[in-house]
Amino acid sequence: MSAVLNFKTHLSELFAQALREVAPELAGNGAEQAGIVIERPKLAAHGDYSCNLAMQLAKPLRKSPRDIANALIAALPESEVIGKLEIAGAGFINVFITTAAKQKVVRGVLQAGAGYGHIHLGSGRKVGVEFVSANPTGPLHVGHGRGAAVGDCLCNVLHAAGWNVTREFYYNDAGVQIDNLTRSVQLRCKGITPDHPSWPEEGYRGDYIADVAEAYMAQESVEADDQHVKAAGNVNDTEAIRHFAVAYLRREQDIDLRAFGVNFDVFALESALYADGKVKETVDRLIASGHTYEQDDALWLRTTDFGDDKDRVMRKSDGTFTYFVPDVAYHLDKWRRGFTRVINEQGADHHSTITRVRAGLQALDEGIPQGWPDYVLHQMVTVLRGGQEVKISKRAGSYVTLRDLIDEVGCDATRYFLAARHPDSQLVFDIDLAKSKSNDNPVYYIQYAHARICAVLALWEGERKSLLEAEVGLLESEYETALLQRLIDFPQVIENAAQDLAPHLVAFYLRDLAAEFHSYYNASRFLVEDKAISSARLALAAAVAQVIQNGLTLLGVSSPEKM
Repeated sequence: MSAVLNFKTHLSELFAQALREVAPELAGNGAEQAGIVIERPKLAAHGDYSCNLAMQLAKPLRKSPRDIANALIAALPESEVIGKLEIAGAGFINVFITTAAKQKVVRGVLQAGAGYGHIHLGSGRKVGVEFVSANPTGPLHVGHGRGAAVGDCLCNVLHAAGWNVTREFYYNDAGVQIDNLTRSVQLRCKGITPDHPSWPEEGYRGDYIADVAEAYMAQESVEADDQHVKAAGNVNDTEAIRHFAVAYLRREQDIDLRAFGVNFDVFALESALYADGKVKETVDRLIASGHTYEQDDALWLRTTDFGDDKDRVMRKSDGTFTYFVPDVAYHLDKWRRGFTRVINEQGADHHSTITRVRAGLQALDEGIPQGWPDYVLHQMVTVLRGGQEVKISKRAGSYVTLRDLIDEVGCDATRYFLAARHPDSQLVFDIDLAKSKSNDNPVYYIQYAHARICAVLALWEGERKSLLEAEVGLLESEYETALLQRLIDFPQVIENAAQDLAPHLVAFYLRDLAAEFHSYYNASRFLVEDKAISSARLALAAAVAQVIQNGLTLLGVSSPEKM
């Protein structure tokens, strides 16, 4: 048996083989096709894993689940992993893993190192993940920060699950909001401030607008990704102000993202879709498809043909396009770039665009599957300090910026707190908790477990490689058994997080792993006279530290050796 083994996958394969013998007509081409589900029971008395296959087969085979369960057990190939099998309830098959098989995970973790937990679910297939995609009209706010944390962690999880991941940022650098930005900067260049009666109601009022205007009047140059813009310094050159303001704020957003540990492979611009004729081509294709019609001097897309509750305007009576049209063109471009799987991480306020974008893509008749692309939507973030909500930033004026949080609590705590809840749930970011050095602060609690192990190994002063030869058979206490099972679960956590697009599962797992190690640490001594026992415990501790580091890496959080 391999030292590193995903027991759940192994058991699925064993039951698939048994199914081929018991009911070959229902076996399919593997465990997944046959609907074989292996789960972890809530109670330890019910085994390490449980399979309900016998109950699923009862109706098609017209037999009792318990009889089928007995037949499956009899047909199950031998495995040194399985210590005992029991039939429980209506026909559950409970599986007990041998202690020896569990103990081998320690050596497996130490041998695999940073690669432990990585799986081949994606098989190297391409997936494009778009996230943040903030309008270049101001600093990134805390909501963008949540999108950045969730999106980047999701990319890390998908990579660990075997996908070939491309990170993408889409800039909406066209439309009314950019017009408002341009006008706001232009007024600031002329010395007009937001408290002046002539300031437009929809203008941007943050102090950062004054920074953009000052840089423009100083005729500075701005480098933003693939863009180089030289300011003209002319207050009446609206187009020059527009290009400069967008480039300036794109650069500022990129600086914040890099400080947050987030990098992108591709930057796409909405304006480029117009300039390259991709929006026009998409509209022409939709018209040719027969799914559009003219009404009230506007062009409509019959999105009701594809499940929408009502048809949507594509081109307004003034000749401009509604915002979902370039989104359709952009996603068509993704499809043509070979991304048969695309995931968009966005704020929940974008929910209304999902149906119409998918409808537009279906209407193009390009072979794009229904339900493409996938979406992960995150809810709002409320920031608290001293139990009171924090609503504004000194720089942005109307909201809390991502930079505010990074500067106050650090990158690690900011990333963890923003990624550690299901995206669909409201998030309260407690600044005081994030800064605290206590067990109530989850990121501190997890990092402290890693630092504790590093301190023990430093006191030991031994050669780390020697731990590969530790007598892991001596790890038999209840604390050690719990830690072994937790280490075994890590590859499955990555698989679940990748399949469910739920990177917060990694955060949950790390909190549990840290708690179990802290309990073990408080109940045990590592540097004892019995060298064999000492070596075994140190090996287990080192394996725990490795998995904590691997998990924190997926979250983009550091693993300090001292705290």
